[in-house]
Amino acid sequence: MKNKAMALAIGLTALSNIQVTAQAASVDAGRDAFETCRGCHSAPGYSNVYPTYYVPKIGGQVAAYTVAALTAYKESNRPHGTMMANTYDLSEQKIADIAAYLATNADGSKLANANGGDAKNGEQLAAACLACHNDDTKDGAANPRLAGQHANYMERAMQEYQSGARKNALMQSMLQGLSADEIKDIAAYFTSLKGLTATK
Repeated sequence: MKNKAMALAIGLTALSNIQVTAQAASVDAGRDAFETCRGCHSAPGYSNVYPTYYVPKIGGQVAAYTVAALTAYKESNRPHGTMMANTYDLSEQKIADIAAYLATNADGSKLANANGGDAKNGEQLAAACLACHNDDTKDGAANPRLAGQHANYMERAMQEYQSGARKNALMQSMLQGLSADEIKDIAAYFTSLKGLTATK
């Protein structure tokens, strides 16, 4: 438990260093830059062909987290061919603009696909997760919103953190030792909450 607390502190310090200058980011420019992304991220319940999981809902996502996620794809620190191809030539400015646009775009479809997991058990298991993933959207927030996300997308993400395919020491530490059923239940809990939307 002490190791998880230490990892949490280190991770929060690292996340606090991710900055998005709101004045420098343009929502209008972000809307234009996002056009090529709409085919997947604006279709409620759209699913990848392989591996099969629902494309994540990103409307209303925290801007600093979107910057971190797009940068991770750009730098090949997240294993997804389409996303790496779509981000490789994005400038820091364009990433910030897209993030600012998505943070303001929270009126789309709230449909979230469940996975049949036990949300009640997931709520207990997710208690430690809520220190970071508490749906904080205030200025300066850096941790991703998970409320309302598609369950099998979250399962996939947690499995990739567990395996190290997604690079994040804090997340690897927090998920270490969890079974596939426990991950499924945690995903079911967050899916049951209201939060993220598909982009309009």
